[in-house]
Amino acid sequence: MEIVANSVHRFFPDNLVLPTMPEVATKLLRSFGDENANLNTLVDLIGKDAALVAKVLRLANSARYSSANNVTNLRDAAAVLGTTTLRNLAMAACVTAAFPTTKGLDRKRFWRHGIASAHYGVLLARAMNLDTETAYLAGLMLRSGQLLMAMQAAAEVVDVETQVTEAGSRFGWESPRFDCAHSDVTAELARRWKFPATLVQAFAAAADPMAALPFSALGAALHMAEVLADAMDLEISPREALQDAVPELVAHLHLDLDWLEEKQLSPAELAQEVEMLG
Repeated sequence: MEIVANSVHRFFPDNLVLPTMPEVATKLLRSFGDENANLNTLVDLIGKDAALVAKVLRLANSARYSSANNVTNLRDAAAVLGTTTLRNLAMAACVTAAFPTTKGLDRKRFWRHGIASAHYGVLLARAMNLDTETAYLAGLMLRSGQLLMAMQAAAEVVDVETQVTEAGSRFGWESPRFDCAHSDVTAELARRWKFPATLVQAFAAAADPMAALPFSALGAALHMAEVLADAMDLEISPREALQDAVPELVAHLHLDLDWLEEKQLSPAELAQEVEMLG
């Protein structure tokens, strides 16, 4: 663990200007698990950021989320989307906007993968009785550490990406090269952003969840969400990807692979979602 911690610090040099988590996102994060944070609370909070409102309205009117009627204002969008989806989409808009374009990584492809991880994180959270909103945010952010890695070692990060021809293999390619994985860097970013300890611990466990002590169910869900997002990119079935990459986790968690197979995501729909996030 000490080797990993020291290696992670390579990607946080003293002259690094950290991405800034928008104030709205910070307040949205605080609303997780808050029984008093109802739909009106979220509407009032999101409504203070005009650019964020525009993105949420675009998403609310997309094929994935739209109703029969055209949604023209935030309150109607909230009624259509519901509390959980509204908060998730707002968080997605905030997080994706926080990171600059990074040399060597295709921004749209990167965030399509992130949104896929977020949606698969939600599915796995349901199957594992975990909080789905936390899983969405964690899945979305899981590879964000890779963007920081690319700022310091772009050629090496790009080379790793060329090696990812099997779902879930990114962790394994990174560890011997960097002595840490992107999820470890994400854990440090989340710590600096003052995210809840459970999220930081889940990111730290995600690279090798079966070795993490104590076992982090959310960390396991994140690892599998990345496997499934990779499978989508590589056009591999969810069942095949999980059975090949993490058979021990599948057995440990008694996952219903038939159910996951039925829930596989559409790359085209996710690409449209990324376009609307800007």
